[in-house]
Amino acid sequence: MAQPKRKTSKMKKRQRKASNRYAGIQVAVCTNCEAPSLPHRACAECGHYGGKAVLEVAAAE
Repeated sequence: MAQPKRKTSKMKKRQRKASNRYAGIQVAVCTNCEAPSLPHRACAECGHYGGKAVLEVAAAE
């Protein structure tokens, strides 16, 4: 039977197994209005990011 020439490193093993642990994009909660939003993006509902208003969102009438 064939034998591996070199020992597989811990990093190589962990990189190979990492794709099995991926759970997709986790939804974050806006700190201002508590609406679900994507992580590291301004909230689409209120326009806040990091506790500051960074976008002007038109109010729904």
